[in-house]
Amino acid sequence: MRSESDGRRGPSRAQTDVAEPVHSILLAEDDAAIADPLARAFRREGYEVAITSEGEATLNRLAEGGVDLLVLDLGLPDIDGLEVCRRLRAEGNRVPVLILTARADEVDTVVGLDAGADDYVTKPFRLAELLARVRALLRRGALEVRAESTGETEVAGVRIDTESRRAWLNGKELQLTAKEFDLLRVLVREVGRVVTRQQLMREVWETTWWSSTKTLDMHISWLRRKLGDDASHPRYITTVRGVGFRFERG
Repeated sequence: MRSESDGRRGPSRAQTDVAEPVHSILLAEDDAAIADPLARAFRREGYEVAITSEGEATLNRLAEGGVDLLVLDLGLPDIDGLEVCRRLRAEGNRVPVLILTARADEVDTVVGLDAGADDYVTKPFRLAELLARVRALLRRGALEVRAESTGETEVAGVRIDTESRRAWLNGKELQLTAKEFDLLRVLVREVGRVVTRQQLMREVWETTWWSSTKTLDMHISWLRRKLGDDASHPRYITTVRGVGFRFERG
């Protein structure tokens, strides 16, 4: 690592990113041994950071607005992090949520995603990996804000106009049914994130259909065909076994 006196150093983050908005991260973690160094790492990356140590305080802070990403520990002392996430989504708050947990079981991962989390990191974690996931979620959050303001989203050559309910692939309009459009809309909105089968059934079919999702699989198959996608080597829609589907960034 070069010293501060090395005149050959490139421009600092502050110099190169002056025009970029400063992102605000809320870190909900009751263990100071984790929260304090993690907050310092976020600040070194140029983020604004606030720390809460309880679930209620976290929800109250989020209600004030101005938070671009929630980094949420599951083991909060008053309200479990999953319940915090569920309440947040029930209120219609779409802020990206990155869960931190010592639970590595696949079932817990599925439950966390179904509660509305966007990503999931188990402790102990590598800081570089965590920061990469934070950057990815903040980029996706910025895309969603732009989509909400314009009604349009474009990912990997797929463009969606939610106002006119039309979609294009590399400039050519796709002929989609109503359910196919809604399915594509949700998957593209959550680009890079695994969307559970339960969430898709809830959002597209407005039902909590736990016994069978054959209708979903059928519509995914039709949508892949219209995108020219190959389920065995997907470019757009990847199946995450036992969980759901992920729309790739391309």
